[in-house]
Amino acid sequence: MSGIVSDPKNSLASWKSPSVRVCNWSGVRCNNASDRVVELDLSGKSLGGTISPALADLSYLKIIDLSENFFVGHIPKELGYLVQLGELSLSGNFLEGKIPSEFGSLHGLYYLDLGSNQLEGEIPPSLFCNGSSSLKYIDLSNNSLGGQIPLSNQCMLKELRFFLLWSNHFVGQVPLALSNSTQLKWLDLELNKFSGELPSEILHDWPQLQFLYLSYNDFVSHDGNTNLEPFFASMVNLSHLQELELAGNNLGGKLPRIIGDLSSNLVQLHLDDNLIYGSIPPNIANFVNLTFLNLSSNLLNGSIPPSLCKMGKLERIFLSNNSLSGEIPLALGDIKHLGLLDLSRNKLSGSIPDSFANLSQLRRLLLYENQLSGTIPPSLGKCINLEILDLSHNRISGEIPSEVAALSSLKIYLNLSSNNLIGPLPLELSKMDMVLAIDLSTNNLSGTIPPQLESCIALEYLNLSGNTLEGPLPFSLGQMPYVRALDLSSNRLSGNIPESLQDSSTLKVLNISFNRFSGHVSNKGVFSSLTMDSFLGNDGLCGSVKGLPSCHKKHGYHLVLLFIPVLLFFTPLLFILWYPVVLKVKARRQLEIFSRGDFEDDEEETKELKYPRISYSELTEATGGLNASRLIGSGRFGHVYKGVLRDNTRIAVKVLDTTTAAELSGSFRRECQILRRIRHRNLIRIITICSKPKFKALVLPLMPNGSLEKHLYPSHRLDLVQLVRICSDVAEGMAYLHHYSPVRVVHCDLKPSNILLDDDMTALVTDFGISRLVRGDENMLTNDSELNFSSTNGLLCGSVGYIAPEYGMGKQASTQGDVFSFGVLLLEIVTGRPPTDVLIHEGSSLHEWIKRQYPYKLDNIVEQALRKCSPSALPKHYNKIWEDVILELIELGLLCTQQNPAMRPSMVDVAKEMGKLKEFLSNPFEENDPNDNSFSSKDNLVVK
Repeated sequence: MSGIVSDPKNSLASWKSPSVRVCNWSGVRCNNASDRVVELDLSGKSLGGTISPALADLSYLKIIDLSENFFVGHIPKELGYLVQLGELSLSGNFLEGKIPSEFGSLHGLYYLDLGSNQLEGEIPPSLFCNGSSSLKYIDLSNNSLGGQIPLSNQCMLKELRFFLLWSNHFVGQVPLALSNSTQLKWLDLELNKFSGELPSEILHDWPQLQFLYLSYNDFVSHDGNTNLEPFFASMVNLSHLQELELAGNNLGGKLPRIIGDLSSNLVQLHLDDNLIYGSIPPNIANFVNLTFLNLSSNLLNGSIPPSLCKMGKLERIFLSNNSLSGEIPLALGDIKHLGLLDLSRNKLSGSIPDSFANLSQLRRLLLYENQLSGTIPPSLGKCINLEILDLSHNRISGEIPSEVAALSSLKIYLNLSSNNLIGPLPLELSKMDMVLAIDLSTNNLSGTIPPQLESCIALEYLNLSGNTLEGPLPFSLGQMPYVRALDLSSNRLSGNIPESLQDSSTLKVLNISFNRFSGHVSNKGVFSSLTMDSFLGNDGLCGSVKGLPSCHKKHGYHLVLLFIPVLLFFTPLLFILWYPVVLKVKARRQLEIFSRGDFEDDEEETKELKYPRISYSELTEATGGLNASRLIGSGRFGHVYKGVLRDNTRIAVKVLDTTTAAELSGSFRRECQILRRIRHRNLIRIITICSKPKFKALVLPLMPNGSLEKHLYPSHRLDLVQLVRICSDVAEGMAYLHHYSPVRVVHCDLKPSNILLDDDMTALVTDFGISRLVRGDENMLTNDSELNFSSTNGLLCGSVGYIAPEYGMGKQASTQGDVFSFGVLLLEIVTGRPPTDVLIHEGSSLHEWIKRQYPYKLDNIVEQALRKCSPSALPKHYNKIWEDVILELIELGLLCTQQNPAMRPSMVDVAKEMGKLKEFLSNPFEENDPNDNSFSSKDNLVVK
């Protein structure tokens, strides 16, 4: 038996002792009568290597448990020869390959656990269809298995009680033959690609059902995804039901009243991330044993029913990201066990109920992004277990109550930003000694910053920006032991910057811009990694940081006193003598400028941006007088002309139309601010600017191959290899903007016309006219009014067809919005149809139109894509490879355009996926398995 398993940690020392009988070895149990080995339990022994086929020699084995080890390789098919085997558990290893079809010979097998491995392929039909299947427990979860569930009326699992398939790639409908498993207690199909209507027709056949998990699939409700009533009606008699999860299916329809007739034993209800609309039925309160209710990220409206208070055992309530309105019911304060209440991102109004003081178990209160008004009730200070309090982005006024500021229980964060709070910072904030983050930005707070904040010893992030705080910075601020980020910008703070900030060993991010600081700034300590961006708008600062003026040596006090009377005496005399001369010089200079039409850059703009000067006359000369024949593009901000400078540099000149877009003039400064700070091979670089009160232009390098749009329409002129490379370039550039740039940027207008192609068809993202700067955390967008464009102030964050759906609801621009636009771009490239064209002719958005055809009705789309962009002279036997690549692009596009922003991948993940596709296509004529999913987006990203 020593060759059966590998024991790198000597966990099986007893196996090596000749004095110990085999039946006394660790993990071995024998039949008392015959001394035959009948059980091998080596779970959790940190064993490695491969599982030896020699196990099949132990022909009397009834139980094998090798779970929670480090075994690799394939499952030996020889295990299928152990005809007496009843239990087989190999879960929690690194096994790969397929499930052996030989397992169909294990007629006595009743327990099978292969979960949490790396298995692939389909379930062998023989496993379920062996004529006498006695399987009661099946766990194949958390693998990469696919295909349909191989059940039919000829292949039944009548003894089945537990059926766990979550986190795989299974497709198809829930088979009707599963209705024969009348003893089923637990069905978990989460995180797959099951489709079709919810299985209401077979639910009533499972009277013992306790747990039903169908979340994150592609199920729909009845009557064309508009009717949820038949599904809930089929569950009325399931008296043992305890947990129901249907999240992330995009299920449509209203919540029917009959939902209140489900089992009163229900403990958890997950209906989040769907398309459920209408109001919340008051009789949902019949679930008197419910502890968890999640209806977030739907389309619910109406008010929150006060009857929820009847569910006295509720511990967590999620109703966020809907359109609920009205006031927060006072009765919610009567739910004694409530530990989490999330009502964020709705349209709730009125004040925060005083009754929340009764919630002694409350740990997290999230009310952000509503329309709440009134003041913060001091009674919240009685919530002595509160760890997170987020009331940001409301209309709350008044002072911060000292009772709330003194909540020492806050261990994670306090966010009161973007309200109308006034008054000083309460000294009681110092009692939050374990809080990690405090955000009080964008209010009307005044007074000084109390030095007692140093008592917040666990504080890592402090944001007090956008207030009217004044006075000096306390020296103690830099002495907090764990502080990592300080944002004190846009206040009225003054004085010198404390040396303690420079000496901090933990501080990584500092923003004190737009204050009244003065004095010397060194480039030592933490300041050595800071840029001018941290100190903008403080005219009194000087020092060694690049961009700051150097500090001049001070003259003696007595010299100053002596110089003052001299100035007083000679200044009038000098003015009388030299003023006529000055007038003549100025007049001559103006005449020279007028005669040659030479308008120089605005000195302040050029000084700030540090670019070489270029005159208006040089630009007009380079572009033929901004002649219409040189026009290569136009948009909401003006026109783009091509030209050639005197040194033969080919340029594109983007001229802002100040006469028709005066309200958008901030776009010019925004684009300058962004382009001067970013450096990436897939982002356009700036050559220089020309700025005058009535003329503003960006000078950019000319891209000889024009925009991606020009190559897509009217006729497709790019092959699949080129398109994947271009999309990979764009993804790399966007990932840099979102995650690696010195200033994080949300582009807000990603589309084919804003993607330029250079000589070798490398893609560069351009047009940052409506982009948003991100301050560290992507939820912290800049407060600079010139950079603060959003869908809520009249300027849409993007172009029609590419705009993320949350922007239409007034949400802030975010990196997830850019991911959505990139997904639309992928789908547009594959289909060859602009999103506006689909909107007009199909009556829906591009991604919705494709999603309705995914995954089984994509043949026409794939076929047309092959005709348009398959490489020339492509051998027919490679069509399957190119079809798979097109399908991968479609899947990635759908991942990026999911309704819920939180479910979209990051641009880093997207760039990795595009990189894999590019690498795969770099040698398309090498031997490749068309079914190899090593580059598959669905292996790394879960569609939810």
